Amino acid sequence: MIKSVLIFNQLGKPRLIKFYEQIGTTLQQEILREIHALVAKRPDTQCNFLEGCHSMGRDSRIIYRHYATLYFVFVVDSSESELGILDLIQVFVEALDRMFENVCELDLIFHFDEIHYILMEVVEAGMVIETNLTEISRAVNEGKQLIKPASEHSRLGIGALRGFV
Repeated sequence: MIKSVLIFNQLGKPRLIKFYEQIGTTLQQEILREIHALVAKRPDTQCNFLEGCHSMGRDSRIIYRHYATLYFVFVVDSSESELGILDLIQVFVEALDRMFENVCELDLIFHFDEIHYILMEVVEAGMVIETNLTEISRAVNEGKQLIKPASEHSRLGIGALRGFV
């Protein structure tokens, strides 16, 4: 099971934090600091798997990828395949690239709601539910179409309501 998904920059500033277990905020911050300390000091030539995060339990494993200035980290239990999670990280990043055309850190900051929606299409309650990029993109685009008409009506203003009165 996936315990958490973290995205942070090289300085350790979180850009996405999603825990699939009930964990307090102070423990979440401690976990983020601990994982950043473990991952940031490793050279890119080393393995992308780390055993155990003391704050998340002994059976947890850290699987990560470093893209430009961002670290994409999945904390999983021992039942997950390391290579499968690495592939899942790749799928998630490619889905982000499709939505934002070469995703960057600013996209994660200004479109955090869309990032969470894309993650929800890939992982739900700690379980992988979709890995097909076409299906992920289709679902996200359908969600955008549902949101778009509602936001257009809210921008019409009071003058648009005259026809309804």
